Amino acid sequence: MKYEIKGGSMPVALCYLNSGERLVSESGAMGWMTDNIQMETNMTGGFFKGIGRMFSGESLFLNYFTCSHGEGSVAFPCSVPGKIMAKTLFPGESIICQKGAFMAGEASIKLDIHFKKKFSVGLFGGEGFILERITGPGIVFLEFDGHVEEVNLGPNEVLKVDTGHVAAFEPSVAFDIEVVKGFKNIFFGGEGLFLTTLRGPGKVYLQTMPLQNLAAKLIPYLPINNGSNMRD
Repeated sequence: MKYEIKGGSMPVALCYLNSGERLVSESGAMGWMTDNIQMETNMTGGFFKGIGRMFSGESLFLNYFTCSHGEGSVAFPCSVPGKIMAKTLFPGESIICQKGAFMAGEASIKLDIHFKKKFSVGLFGGEGFILERITGPGIVFLEFDGHVEEVNLGPNEVLKVDTGHVAAFEPSVAFDIEVVKGFKNIFFGGEGLFLTTLRGPGKVYLQTMPLQNLAAKLIPYLPINNGSNMRD
């Protein structure tokens, strides 16, 4: 399969399929496609697999796109300002992502939920107990918020990250949280009570504009209807 990613802050993944090639995507991810692409929707893996995908931020049903003849194309546009990252996974290779990161990929990939092992990590880690694990072989397209910075951690090298900025990481990276030290840091530092710690070895992907942070910034500017403009 050939592909290209176009656009700036609102990119789109354009996938070009030959006859018989197949893609899978979350429900509603497709923007446009050529007439020789056939779409089929089903609950891959059965009911419980579908429920697991819902808990990891994806849809209950998945869409499959198959090129019936010649060369066809399917487009998957970004839903928020950010970046689309294409990653090729080898057989058995996995990547662990934030909820809702999966956009589309070759039909050979496998989607699973990923539970955080520690109760405290799930409770305070910013993304709940469940992330999503994507396993190869195949190309997968991931959607992240804002710019994405790739950091390669060495053995036992630790990176401390503000909650919500962790977009994805390799399974070899240990994910944990720690309490911010110092009274003034906690109450006046503006970084919250907890930080995420990532310990290598392995690659981590950090996003610059978590959607929840953007929403919090916009709230003061949104009109509030308190009923004062309502007629008696």
